Amino acid sequence: METQIMQELPEFKAADLTRHTSDLFDAAIRSPVAITKHRKPKFVLMSMDQYQLLARGATQQAHMVDEMPEDLKSLMIEGLERDLKQTDE
Repeated sequence: METQIMQELPEFKAADLTRHTSDLFDAAIRSPVAITKHRKPKFVLMSMDQYQLLARGATQQAHMVDEMPEDLKSLMIEGLERDLKQTDE
């Protein structure tokens, strides 16, 4: 059974859209941010790159190594070994 963990988003009040625009945009470059209205998240602001990944159906998964499916574990180890080999060269 696969469990998805939803990360908590940084939150900004709707009023921050006009009062602290640059802070809000700076935060949205790093990760999506929630815009709250009446203390409840109502909107999400994210970079165009993040949106395009989402719109294309890109998915991310997090696994504990000891719980990781064998095929993903093998791919990860191969990638790490390749990266280490390139670093040594």
